[in-house]
Order: sequence, then structure tokens, then C-alpha cells
Amino acid sequence: MVELNLRRVRLNRHLRTAMRECRVHRNQLIQPVFAVDGIDGRETIAGLDEVYRDTPDSLLAQIEADLAAGIDKFLLFGVPRDKHLTGFDHGFASERIAAIKNRFGTDLWLAVDVCLCSYTTHGHCGVLNEAGDYVVNDATVAELAAAATQYADAGADCVAPSDMMDGRVGAIRAALDARGHERVTVMSYAAKFHSSFYGPFRAAANSAPAADNPLSDRSTYQLDPARPSDALLSAARDDAEGADILMVKPGLPYLDVLADLSAAIPKPWAVYQTSGEQAAIDVLAKHQLIGRDAAQAETWTAFVRAGAQMIISYAARRAQAILKD
Repeated sequence: MVELNLRRVRLNRHLRTAMRECRVHRNQLIQPVFAVDGIDGRETIAGLDEVYRDTPDSLLAQIEADLAAGIDKFLLFGVPRDKHLTGFDHGFASERIAAIKNRFGTDLWLAVDVCLCSYTTHGHCGVLNEAGDYVVNDATVAELAAAATQYADAGADCVAPSDMMDGRVGAIRAALDARGHERVTVMSYAAKFHSSFYGPFRAAANSAPAADNPLSDRSTYQLDPARPSDALLSAARDDAEGADILMVKPGLPYLDVLADLSAAIPKPWAVYQTSGEQAAIDVLAKHQLIGRDAAQAETWTAFVRAGAQMIISYAARRAQAILKD
């Protein structure tokens, strides 16, 4: 008979929990929230459980409930009513930031996504050239820096550029410092890949690229999934330009990238469990093909194991139930 050696310490649940090398705590979780201009009431998002497109009033009520549930970190996406080619108005998002901070103050940490995809008529993350087939880097960076400064003026604790333009972190950091916002954190989407796992988000944020535009997708500025070396180059650049927190997005398909980058660059690392990843769990659970909370905890554990200190998750507000054991 084979002697029990490795299995012996797995036989008792008290030993199993005592010897865990990776532990997830709700303080590591960041809850995305969507504030949408021009809707009459909160709206559900296809594929996602307990995630909504909120009105200004319902957003404050939801955040209050999340705080009561032990979640105190949020990533805000402002979705404007009107879209443009240039000259973007960030007033609606800025008003939501001010309302959140005025009501909850330092009880929460508020990061705000900095991108233009919800603001443009074509759905791309920046200003296009006249032909509509190229995102103009410098013009886009100038718009992003202006938006980030406006969000900081409104009270954001952190700005999170997600556009993947070259040089945007340095420009945002310089603009913030010039405005007296030296204490505002920059969380860079340093390694954001051109992924198939963004679908529910694009519906929530009204940000899908227009089908009739010459630039049909975001492959010319988001990272190629088959070129992980670009992730290191991009993250190293953002680190050098002053990013305080670096991020990998999506999460599960890029655990190898997260592990490599977090080992190579000694900065705080975040990972974004995308809407498509979340929907995979939630929809499978609806069909009783997976245990929703157990699967959620398993994915969060994988992120921590790969080097993440912070996890952006649509299920963060369910953490009390998910992490109870």
C-alpha cells in the first residue's frame, strides 16, 4: 500500500485552511460602477448578476449598500448622453465624482476610468484622423490629460487611463502635478489586450466601435494577445512615466503575463476580471453548470497567486458571501 504523505495534510479542512499560501480579502477588491446620463431608472446589464447602469440617485444608493457590505473601493465609468468627434464634455462624470465624495468622503477610495470610447461617435478610445482609420496619438493624449485633471478637480482619488495611447501616463501625471494634484494616484491599464472578453462592458458603457467605421476594432492600439513582450515594454514605460499602480486586463487569459510582470516590476499590481469573464461565471451558474461563488473565489485566488494585490471585479459587492469561508 502506498504511504500517505502529500495527501495527509489535505484530509482535514482545518489544516487546509491553515496552510493556504494565497488568501483573498475583500479589501483587495474594487467594484466597477456605471453612471449613465439620460436614463429614467437603473438598468440591468446582460450577462452580469447584480451589476447595473445607474442613474445619479441609484448610484449613490448602490455605493451606500456596497459600503455596508464591506466594499470601499470603486472604479467609476461615466457614460454621457451626447457623443462627439472632439471637444468632449466630462461634466456628467465630474458631477458624479463630486456627489460621491461629498456624500461618502474618505469612507471610500474612488478611481475613475479615463478613456474616450463612451464619448466618441465612432466608439474608439481617442480622436480619429479625417479618414477615420487611425487614432491620432497626441491629440488623444491631450484630451485624456484634460479629462483626468477635471476628474481630480472633482475629487477623484485615482485616475485610470485605459486607452493604451503612447505617453498618456506621463502627460496625465504632468497635468495633475501642474494642477496641484500630486496626491492623486494614477492606475494605468498598462497591459490591456485586444480581447474578446469585453462584450457586456461595451453594452453597459455604450462604447462598442461603430461597425461602419474604417477602423473596425481596437487592434491598432490595444496589445496583441500573441505578443506578450509588448506587455512588458508598455508596463515598463508606464512605470517610468509615473504610474503608481499597474494593471493587466483581461485577467484569467493573461495570468502568465500578470505573473511575469509582477515579478519583473516591483510596483502594486491590479488585475481586471473583465465583463466577459464575469458573464462566463454568472451565465454558467444560471444553468447550474458551475457553483457561482466557489468559481468566483477560485478565480480571485488565481489572480493573487499570479501577483495581483488588487482585483477589479464585478462580483466584488458579493465578497462577504463568497469569502465567508
